[in-house]
Amino acid sequence: MKGLLVSGFAAIGAGSGAMLTLHAGSDLDPLHSVISEYVWQSAGWLLPASLTLFAAGAALMAEAMRRAGVNRWVVALLLVWGASMFLIGAFPTDRPGVPLSMSGGIHRYAAFVAFLVMPVAGMLLARANIRYAAAMRVLSGLALAALVMVVIPYVVRMFGIPLTNDDIPAGLTQRAVVVTELAVLTLAGLSMLKPSARRAVSPALA
Repeated sequence: MKGLLVSGFAAIGAGSGAMLTLHAGSDLDPLHSVISEYVWQSAGWLLPASLTLFAAGAALMAEAMRRAGVNRWVVALLLVWGASMFLIGAFPTDRPGVPLSMSGGIHRYAAFVAFLVMPVAGMLLARANIRYAAAMRVLSGLALAALVMVVIPYVVRMFGIPLTNDDIPAGLTQRAVVVTELAVLTLAGLSMLKPSARRAVSPALA
């Protein structure tokens, strides 16, 4: 199981490195430009590569938790998050100003599912009083709050109010969700590394 966790950390680390490299080589404004737009940059292939690595890391950690006897709902939520990450990378968003396509729709709703399920998994783990439970609870709450900020502009546009990403810090709020959720996933994996912690979490979440 430790091998699964270490491999999961390696995948998440590699995915984060790819994401940072993509940002460093782009001239987009991270305050207003959402991460999905980076796929149209010269090194845009790094975006699906990064998201696929995140998906692999989540799957590896989910399997480690399954073997440790963690609640099946937590395991399922991590797998859903990983599958959503893969779909986000496999179905790129539309170019700015283009009507929503099937690929763009899958991308958008997969992102929403991913953003929603990880905080729920973090809250379930925190309720079991595992290691880092307090930090996981705070990060999950921050991720949910940031998700609300991400969703609000879409709701505003549904009422016909023109609102572009240049008017709001759309990139900042989206990155807040991604960073906090990756932190939740990382803490979930770290909580499983200590044998005594694994024994404690199993009966609490089984």
